[in-house]
Amino acid sequence: MARSMRDIKRQIKSVQNTRQITKAMEMVAASKLRKAQEKAEASRPYAEKLKEVVGSIASGTTGVQHPMLVSRPVKKTGYIIITSDRGLAGGYNANLLRKVTQTLAERHASKSEYGLFVIGRKGRDFLRRRDYPILEEITELSDTPSFADIKSIAYSAVGQFEEGKLDEVYICYSQFMNAISQVPTVERLLPMEPQSAAKPQPGTLQAGYEYEPSPEGVLEVLLPKYAETLIYSAVLNGKASELGAKMTAMGSATKNASKMIGDLTLTYNRARQAAITQEITEIVAGANAQG
Repeated sequence: MARSMRDIKRQIKSVQNTRQITKAMEMVAASKLRKAQEKAEASRPYAEKLKEVVGSIASGTTGVQHPMLVSRPVKKTGYIIITSDRGLAGGYNANLLRKVTQTLAERHASKSEYGLFVIGRKGRDFLRRRDYPILEEITELSDTPSFADIKSIAYSAVGQFEEGKLDEVYICYSQFMNAISQVPTVERLLPMEPQSAAKPQPGTLQAGYEYEPSPEGVLEVLLPKYAETLIYSAVLNGKASELGAKMTAMGSATKNASKMIGDLTLTYNRARQAAITQEITEIVAGANAQG
């Protein structure tokens, strides 16, 4: 019985140490989540202004065309897949990769019909083990990534579409709703849907734009930048989703550890009570035998 009690006490100590670790990781993830949300929100004004200018050119100028706005017969599709580098984030990676593999199986008859641009070690390792065609990859992003961290893969995806090597480009990421809800999402990035210019409210002034050297020249520069901005925005969204999932997972682990400690403590107390009762019984029995 004493050995069993010693084992239980050792297990309690082990679970207590684990709970300290998961609690610390939960607090760190919560702190980083706030920073990730702030960075995602800070990137929105730039994307909105680009969208406004692109919409103004595309809808307000007659005869303006650009390859990124034109649909063509689809022979090969590109997918930009955003996952994390590390685990301990609940079902964050598993849910997204399940969505991606289902999408690929439904839309394509063979692996020659698509190529993958993968961000994150978890996605890269998962897809590489299953022999999916990975065109480019990026790993080891920080928790507050800059555009410079992902510009190579963004330039490559947009460039291959412009060159005709890809006929469509989709972006696959987890859309951040809140700390406990992240939605796996697959959205078409290219070709872009022409955006209509926003209608001014009654009584308000509408901005007028003059383009140098021409609307076509401005659109030639802005459309790739807009597509790259959408990719970066999805990366920031995915990072916030990852940190939210990690915070939730570590919070659940901490609660489970506390419950396990309670159960083990109860088992330990019962074992100790049984040992004491047995000792008293043996003492009484010995005294009676001598009397």
